[in-house]
Amino acid sequence: MGYWPQGMPPGYTPARAGYLDELAAANMPDDLDHTHDAVCHVSGIFPANTNLTLTFTANATANAWSAWAEITDSGANTLSALFAAADGHISSLCIETLSEDDTLYMIEIAYGSAKTIITRGRFAGATKFESPTEHLRFWAPAIPAGETVYYRMKTATSVADTITGHMRYHTH
Repeated sequence: MGYWPQGMPPGYTPARAGYLDELAAANMPDDLDHTHDAVCHVSGIFPANTNLTLTFTANATANAWSAWAEITDSGANTLSALFAAADGHISSLCIETLSEDDTLYMIEIAYGSAKTIITRGRFAGATKFESPTEHLRFWAPAIPAGETVYYRMKTATSVADTITGHMRYHTH
């Protein structure tokens, strides 16, 4: 027996004839569209070029969050600009380098002036984990069009540890 994509409504089975018709009759086509988008979309990559970097910096105090900062690449391009005209989803964060291999990291991503958190992640350096590269997959809610996207990070050390990487995203 196979597994249905994450986000399918409870009770959905291929043997349940007429289920999609029931959803349409209940005015749920938007839910179906969002479910489809979550499992079938073309991802964008931020930053968009290999000569640009995306760096996240932790607080220099152990186990204390850094200040919120807008997600910006080395070319001063913002992730927020990609969601200026349409709602967007962050699908994943691929960590390419870490400044400290022997520590644990935590990151939060949020949007708007209220810093509405859409996802959190925890990962470890290469000596604490199997690989120096980590891929965090998110099933986060949408970021409304026009909102600023922020991050904050902390580590278990008392230095301003950094990670570099890239993000995958899609818009509606």
